[in-house]
Amino acid sequence: MTTNPSTLRNGSPAETAPDVTAEVFHWQASDGLRLGGRIFAPCAASAVTERDASLPVLCLPGLSRNTRDFNDIAAFLQARGHPVIALDYRGRGLSDWDPDWTHYSIEMEAADIDAAIDRLGLDRFAVLGTSRGGLHAMAMAARPLRSRLAGVILNDIGPHIEAESLARIATSIGKQMEFPSFDTLGQRLRADLGDQFTGLTEAGWVRLARQLAAPGPEGTVRLSYDPALGKTLNGWSNAGDAPAFPDLWPLFDLMADIPLMVLRGETSDLLSETTFREMGRRRQACALHTVAGEGHAPLLWDADTQTRIAAFLQTLS
Repeated sequence: MTTNPSTLRNGSPAETAPDVTAEVFHWQASDGLRLGGRIFAPCAASAVTERDASLPVLCLPGLSRNTRDFNDIAAFLQARGHPVIALDYRGRGLSDWDPDWTHYSIEMEAADIDAAIDRLGLDRFAVLGTSRGGLHAMAMAARPLRSRLAGVILNDIGPHIEAESLARIATSIGKQMEFPSFDTLGQRLRADLGDQFTGLTEAGWVRLARQLAAPGPEGTVRLSYDPALGKTLNGWSNAGDAPAFPDLWPLFDLMADIPLMVLRGETSDLLSETTFREMGRRRQACALHTVAGEGHAPLLWDADTQTRIAAFLQTLS
């Protein structure tokens, strides 16, 4: 097995980032790779019912993202009595890099997630999946552990993904990994994503940079994933020539009996408004929420979205 060449710490919190208390834990994949995640224990002083406090929330990040993406929503939910668990896939965040990049697959990651669920003894839980994490959440409905799913929250992901968005992502993943500072990375993010996240201030872009990267060698900052991850998107850099994305509507329909909430960034280029509305039409009882002024994928920083997520979780009996 291999380890990340840089020491990946949580980093210094940005000006408006919440204070979070989390315990790092590790588990072993079936092939021996060491994987990592974080547990946000519920706050002892939270005023919630016993039922609410008993429901853990499992957070699964996007393709190249990591558990720091969930600091804000975890702090909000742990203050309301929910245990929150966030997992890093192999090759990301706290987890070791895999010497075989072909193992960065949905199938291998699904086995890793199942191993973590068993390691933690989660008998009943809700899943909050951002982008790729949402694909994993949908896939759980086709596995034996579906009986443990109390509910699913999909963050800017659905059964149809826009090819142009995948092409955009494919042109950036694994290309430039190191930056002189968090400020420099924040400026790069603003140049690349400013049309999708129209409300972020300069401090907000730096805050996002601190979620994506950690201190690297010689004073630089380094994105928190294995650059070989980019190889998994070979063939997707040109939307016109990209392979057909699999039809995931049958997988979505398998969740018909699982309580569902879907979040969409108002300016998202990955989850279209058409797909978003069709998801609501097929599942009329699901909760739909559009995050204003944000694209792919919503950051889960704003109080409105956090409150709606908490309200959805309270409906799960």
